[in-house]
Amino acid sequence: SGDIAELGEVPEQSAIWRKVTSTRENCLGQECAHLTNCFILAARKQALQADLVVINHHLFFADLVLRDEGVGELLPLADAVIFDEAHQLPAIATHFFGQSLSTFRVIELTETLHALLPGLGIEQDELTQSARQLEKSTTPLRHSLTLREGRLTLEQVRREPAFAAAWEAFIQALEQFVGRLVTHGERAEALQELAKEAQNCHDMAVLWQTAELPGQVRWVECFPQTLHFNATPLGLGKLLGPYWQDTQRAWIFTSATLSVKGDFSHYLEAMGLPQARALSWESPFDYFHQALLYVPQDLPLPQEPTHTRTLLERARPLLEASQGRAFLLFTTYRALQEAQRILEAWKQEGQWAYPVLVQGQRTRSDLLKRFRRTKHAVLLGTSSFWEGVDIKGEALSVVIIDKLPFAPPDDPVEAARIEEINRAGRNGFMDYQLPRAILQLKQGAGRLIRDEQDRGVLMIGDRRILEKSYGTKIWQSLPPMARTRELAVACGFFQRPAASGPIEPVKRSDPEESH
Repeated sequence: SGDIAELGEVPEQSAIWRKVTSTRENCLGQECAHLTNCFILAARKQALQADLVVINHHLFFADLVLRDEGVGELLPLADAVIFDEAHQLPAIATHFFGQSLSTFRVIELTETLHALLPGLGIEQDELTQSARQLEKSTTPLRHSLTLREGRLTLEQVRREPAFAAAWEAFIQALEQFVGRLVTHGERAEALQELAKEAQNCHDMAVLWQTAELPGQVRWVECFPQTLHFNATPLGLGKLLGPYWQDTQRAWIFTSATLSVKGDFSHYLEAMGLPQARALSWESPFDYFHQALLYVPQDLPLPQEPTHTRTLLERARPLLEASQGRAFLLFTTYRALQEAQRILEAWKQEGQWAYPVLVQGQRTRSDLLKRFRRTKHAVLLGTSSFWEGVDIKGEALSVVIIDKLPFAPPDDPVEAARIEEINRAGRNGFMDYQLPRAILQLKQGAGRLIRDEQDRGVLMIGDRRILEKSYGTKIWQSLPPMARTRELAVACGFFQRPAASGPIEPVKRSDPEESH
């Protein structure tokens, strides 16, 4: 069918995916030799003839971008568009309206050329030489940022001593590669599309290097084998607003996490929907009797190095009481890896008996299938498991969230957005960071109760929710579960009848101003 999810045995990080999947950058379209067998093309043809079309968010924005560029369309025009899980739209739209160039994409171009050359019957020396020179130029470029990891601002990258020379050599090699392709493309039609893609890469590289882009932030993401050079829009409202003004259709946005304490303003501003009508309904779940929120006492602060280990030590009695059947949701992959190492050590020491499933070992869908099939499993996950996961019944009885999900303030995109808000005389933390963290936390908490019969414990391993002044807003935004700080009460939840009486409420500490 072409669905990656059907190959659950292949890990998500496997390099093979890059070799067997197509993207909007490398799809050959009508020139593809496998056009008649393309599953997505067949699906698009069916969609154009249908009265009701169900798609994902990415396909919607891909269609929107193509229409905007005058290239064509993927989907039929509709009288009404309904977005489920609409809280995901800002992040997805940011991706589609932004621009990105990776060294891996450039290497893909040269590999495509090497695959095409044997069947073209043209002089290959110049093309081969320019391709190899381009491949070679990506190595010192990656090495110039070897000691850095994660996301870097343009200013941070420019301060790296070896970067400027490596970047200049890369640009020159890419320019030469484009020139060779254009020259030979006149005699070999198969090279023309490749030349267009190479030119797009070159244009993006030059734009990233030289242009001051109003309303965008330029940054680099460093991976072990590739670099991604990005230009990301800071505000989506001005970009998306005109699309929603189309009076010929209705736009409906639905999600359980669009508002903070009933206030939709954060989402409406982000999406360019200032005049939209916003409505909310109470949950059908009886959270007070179905669920318990547990915030352990005496946990280290999240930034302290002992936090993850202490969190697991506090969680172990609870997981024994629930007999596993838990999600451990982390805000960073580093914390997840540390937790995995600790649990593996406990297992070797005979202190841990439950099966552990870890994000990245297999595809997301395969991990969820295994979690449902495996009794008493504990699954460790990061952002992709905080939402879109629906496991009903006793299979999932505990959800543990390690920290309040604030985005790192030094992230280039986050920092630029916060600075822009502060420059406008507003409060970047209260108006942007806090609402985003609350909505993300509500998503993670929402994994626990999926049915009127579900019961379980939500454990949050971050004492700031009770000790900081902003914690009140977070506390009041969570579902109205019974709440405790006592481990014995949390463990005893699984021995209580489903409709038992209330648990004594948690008292918040005196608020503090710092965060």
